[in-house]
Amino acid sequence: MKNEAFVHLTDALPPDIARRKAMGDLEGAKRLIDLRLSAAGQPELAERLMVERLRLERLPRDYPYDRAQALTMIRAEWPGCSEEQFDGLVDAGRIDWRMIGSVPHYHERFLESLRLYPAQAPGLHQEHTDQTERELTLERLRDAGALTARITLRAGIRARTDPAGREVQAWLPIPAACPQQSEIQILDATPGGVCAPEDAPQRTIWWKSRGRDAFTVTYRYLHRAVYIDPLTIRPSRVQPSFDLEEQWPHVVFTPYLRALAERLTDGLSSPVEKARSLYDYVTGYVDYRYQPAYLQLDDIADTCARELRGDCGVFALLFITLCRIVGIPARWQSGLAVRPDSVGPHDWAMFFIAPHGWLWADCSYGSSARRQGQVQRRRHYFGNLDPWRMVANSEFYAPLTPPMPGWRQDPYDNQRGELMVDGRGLDDPERECTQELLSFELL
Repeated sequence: MKNEAFVHLTDALPPDIARRKAMGDLEGAKRLIDLRLSAAGQPELAERLMVERLRLERLPRDYPYDRAQALTMIRAEWPGCSEEQFDGLVDAGRIDWRMIGSVPHYHERFLESLRLYPAQAPGLHQEHTDQTERELTLERLRDAGALTARITLRAGIRARTDPAGREVQAWLPIPAACPQQSEIQILDATPGGVCAPEDAPQRTIWWKSRGRDAFTVTYRYLHRAVYIDPLTIRPSRVQPSFDLEEQWPHVVFTPYLRALAERLTDGLSSPVEKARSLYDYVTGYVDYRYQPAYLQLDDIADTCARELRGDCGVFALLFITLCRIVGIPARWQSGLAVRPDSVGPHDWAMFFIAPHGWLWADCSYGSSARRQGQVQRRRHYFGNLDPWRMVANSEFYAPLTPPMPGWRQDPYDNQRGELMVDGRGLDDPERECTQELLSFELL
């Protein structure tokens, strides 16, 4: 399958292609890739080159604004923003950019990233999120020891153009069996949908049809959050040996990450203390910044540790990689964050401490709590989550059911769904995905 080729992102590009990409000559880089793919003698490079060509095709969508456009967008809200201030925000890593057409272009959500840091971008309109209900829910969870939510959601995906007469395949994520979820029910779905097994690593409902342009599924499930203070666990002397391996291309034990993990856990013997030190570093030093499609990212964990910027999945992969380096089993979990008033994609991590078992770490929420001065909330998300979730995925970079033969929009995770027409996977501009909360009840 095509998407298996992403493991080759760890292979270096030929220097002439890498130089073209670095200078923003995307067309030149694609031309050199095509020349190499058409020539004999380097079949070992073919998958790496095909993946890179796809990334070059999609890159301009993630970084659509040149400098003049970006400044105009900022000044529409913050008229006094000078070019020097703009450059300072770029230099500080608050604005993400890539070279396209030999000039810098800026991330499509750079304004949303800037709004998170009012001290550095004081002229922008700030989006305040009321955390009162979350704080009350977390307090109730800590007091009660556990909370269960009954949640009903409807998800959909459709093509933006009419696929009449063509073969269409669609995959939508649905709740998976996991420690937090039970009583999973499919209440309604577009006819013909086939559900993957409840323990599928990326669980979906799948359709194959001709000419249909839209697919929906409605499901209900129980999601249970259990509270524990991880620091009260007395770890077993011998810890398990599963979920400790590298998983290319993004869980890689680079020399930098090995050195970082060694420094952060130096002198610590308890795996709980080690995990807490890693969590404190990730949530204390990495700031949230919206990311391009993960397809565009290289060596996610190492890059995050060097840039100290990331989104929820990037935070999770860094924590998972550091845990595995120091011998703590860790793995991925993702799906949706389901607030009573909103639904959206979210990722987090799991780590294992014997004899207790699996614990959770939401480093993105922990970093957000640090940014907002919420010490208790930051502590909560080391070891614990909340009942506002839908878990669809238990592995990063796992196949769908059945595997998608065309290029996926996201080859690593599946939170909003995938759509394929006549064997070609559709990218974001070609499709529309929805998640709608129908009911939310804390039991």
